[in-house]
Amino acid sequence: MFYSLYHRDYFLLFSPLSTNVSASESPDIRAEAAISLDYDTGKIFYEQNSDESMGIASTTKLISLYLVQKEIQDGNLDWDEEVPISQDVAELSENLDLSNVPLAENEYYTVQDLFEAAVIQSANAATIALAEKVAGSEEEFVDQMRQQVEDWGIIDAKIVNSTGLSNEFLGDNIYPGTTQEDENELSAKDLAIVTRNLLQDFPEILQVSRIPEKEFAPDSSTPFDMENFNQMLPGLSAQRDGVDGLKTGTTDLAGACFVGTIEQDGNRLITVVLNATDHDEIENPNARFDETNKLIDYSFDNWKQETILEENDSIPNTSSITVPQGKRQSLPIVAQDEVNLWLPENKSREDVSYNVSLENDEVEAPIESDTTVGTVQAQDEDDDLGYLDNEEAEEYFESPLATTEGTERANIFTTIWRNIKNFFQ
Repeated sequence: MFYSLYHRDYFLLFSPLSTNVSASESPDIRAEAAISLDYDTGKIFYEQNSDESMGIASTTKLISLYLVQKEIQDGNLDWDEEVPISQDVAELSENLDLSNVPLAENEYYTVQDLFEAAVIQSANAATIALAEKVAGSEEEFVDQMRQQVEDWGIIDAKIVNSTGLSNEFLGDNIYPGTTQEDENELSAKDLAIVTRNLLQDFPEILQVSRIPEKEFAPDSSTPFDMENFNQMLPGLSAQRDGVDGLKTGTTDLAGACFVGTIEQDGNRLITVVLNATDHDEIENPNARFDETNKLIDYSFDNWKQETILEENDSIPNTSSITVPQGKRQSLPIVAQDEVNLWLPENKSREDVSYNVSLENDEVEAPIESDTTVGTVQAQDEDDDLGYLDNEEAEEYFESPLATTEGTERANIFTTIWRNIKNFFQ
């Protein structure tokens, strides 16, 4: 049996054959760029050419879907609100070379219907209809997309439309100043930033992205049987337990792309594969999912999360702080919070180093117990991959340091006696 799907500007055939790829110390990811990371902390487990901007095709829609949900969150749009279909959008929806659901001119579809079509069927015309509803025009919506990614710290994005299509399919309806050959471009790391923000702010998108099949707008004049292009979902040709998102994309420029997410053993992973080089529409349509499997296996098999410090643990080589004028001239200090760190499978907490930063080398008396005097960071000095946002990640591998006891100020006689002793020493 073959599953027939419309995707982007080609008619694709998916065979129900899946390859299970085992993990290795150095995974051979056959793609132009790739990255995998922990959703919670942003810890990067693997990266390959992840900073280079390149075509991203329909994974673009993750930004568009974010803005639609933000509009709903802000109270400016409702899921059951009706969206009119313009002539241009209706005509685009009839292009069978593109991924679409059929939309009738002057008919109304709900935001929910169009949103689901964009997620499940990667429907391009439906995405543009949402863009026009949110911003008044796709041009204005693109401006919002550009501002949003800039707000996320992405400074080199090239965004020319809401869908990820090549501009050549949009006729005269292209963003001013762009060409018919232009397409959206981001790096794999940029897409990981987009995806992590989307899942942090709107995790409910997974309730839609995990749907393998659904009928579009059954009560309209253009119902359509949708099948999710994410073939890693249950019942599809590259299924894998735990995968519940997120977005494929394919153009001549971008190649076969996939932004995936999976929850396994209580941890959620984000993966990005751009231009899977072994992709062939007939012979190897699941190449992007094969490479995603490699990333998943490698990440879960070769990394582990370790508790490095428990609450109230003392720090090696920094167990106290000096209080020169106190009755007690030294007070014990401990970590106030638990500190967890992702480590390679062959490492343990004994391999971790600590970076202690005290507000002052010594503190004045009187001082109470539980007074914060600095911070400690746990570090794997051999880790050169880092985090998606190193500054934000500090909350995961950093803890305040605090005193466990207090002390009063020493009286004048004790202070004089100490000064005399120090003089002769």
